[in-house]
Amino acid sequence: MDRLASFANDPSDKPPCRGCSSYLTEPYIKCAECGPSPVLLCLQCFTRGFEYKKHQSDHKYEIMTSDFPVLEPGWTAQEEMALLEAVMDCGFGNWQDVAYQMRTKTKEECESHYMKNFINNPLFSSTLLSLRKAKDSRVAEGAIPFKPSDDPPRPTFDSVLSRDMAGYMPARADFMEEFDNYAEWDLKDIDFVDDDSDVLRALKLAVVDIYHSRLKERQRRKKIIRDHGLINLRKFQMEFELRREIRRLQEYRKAGIKSFCSAKVYERVKRMREDERRKRTMLCDVLQYIQDGRACQQWLSKQAAIDAGITPAVTTITVSATGRRSAPPLNLTGLPGTEKLNEREKELCQVVRLVPGAYLEYKQALLNECRRQGGLRLAQARALIKIDVNKTRKIYDFLIKEGYITKA
Repeated sequence: MDRLASFANDPSDKPPCRGCSSYLTEPYIKCAECGPSPVLLCLQCFTRGFEYKKHQSDHKYEIMTSDFPVLEPGWTAQEEMALLEAVMDCGFGNWQDVAYQMRTKTKEECESHYMKNFINNPLFSSTLLSLRKAKDSRVAEGAIPFKPSDDPPRPTFDSVLSRDMAGYMPARADFMEEFDNYAEWDLKDIDFVDDDSDVLRALKLAVVDIYHSRLKERQRRKKIIRDHGLINLRKFQMEFELRREIRRLQEYRKAGIKSFCSAKVYERVKRMREDERRKRTMLCDVLQYIQDGRACQQWLSKQAAIDAGITPAVTTITVSATGRRSAPPLNLTGLPGTEKLNEREKELCQVVRLVPGAYLEYKQALLNECRRQGGLRLAQARALIKIDVNKTRKIYDFLIKEGYITKA
């Protein structure tokens, strides 16, 4: 009989007993002749001489247990694994909780044994170092290079930079969501057992082959990304700058410019033209405010503050004893939908300070309701469009006057 170690403490991590299907607890029996799928038996089934298919009760066997010392006397293999799991769960240095989870050792014993055998032990430290170097070399070979940056950015999840990088994680050489991201779902419930028929086993193998082909396609796409540097933001930024420069040169060519000297003159004249356009827009604003003395004064004060480099103070509309002061007309320049209005509709939108898009939407709603009912009352219009009642009345009266709708 050979005594071998089984380092899994959780019974559910082991295959069940072949005889009674119960979870195995140490010690248990493993047939030394049956394979490749092992035949594992609990002590009760082993003493009864359980036999299954090719397994016979007189086969050689091994006793699976971890109740023996590994690193030093007084610490069994099972306790070594329990210590490592406790340190992983509770954190290094939290020896009180480690000992509480161990239950068989004090916190001083846990700390002394762990420091002696896993931290200060040259054999383990050199082994861990070599494993780390081997892992780093494998990662370096399979990682997607992020040139020319030596330290690629590690953006937080769902940030703008992360979205620009397509969810790429440079430290892992992986994407947050891979191509065919749920390919593994088809395999998660597949289990190969000895009872499978030939047809079922062939079907499972076919599913695995399909999964391998999907993995190859995923790797092929990653290779394309790696070879062409498609996640290199600096490359894309440079490409953007080049495209913008090309558009500027095309603009020069369209204007008949053939030298850089002429291009400088063109840019200077273009800036002057834009300044003139801004001044004309400013003049339109002044003309809108000119009928309101107080609003005009506020506007002039604001412009003076802007010219002096001072942030203008926010002014509020005051209410006089005679009532609320009327606001200046709305400037429709550049607002979407203005080109769809006639002159009278533009005047209405300016007076009631309603953007053209909203007016057209309200107008269509009132027209549809009027056609459906054969007429429309003011109360129905106010129930249909939920805005200021005075604005609704002005729109309603305007549509009646222009003949768009009729009174009910």
